[in-house]
Amino acid sequence: MEDFVAVIIVGIIFAIPFTAIVTNHFQKQSKFKLKMLKEELALEKLKHENFLLETERMKLELQQMEKDNSLITKK
Repeated sequence: MEDFVAVIIVGIIFAIPFTAIVTNHFQKQSKFKLKMLKEELALEKLKHENFLLETERMKLELQQMEKDNSLITKK
């Protein structure tokens, strides 16, 4: 019986640091995921801004082409 109690006590003593290590690991993992999500969001914002700029550029090019075509047609 005394051996059983000793084993339980030793198990509890080793369980406390193990729990701390696992908890610390999960916290680091969560922080890393948060950092990745922030970077992903910043990338998506850049992609959207790039899309808007390209769309505006293409719109201006189309207007220029229409203007050039109208000048050619008038000649």
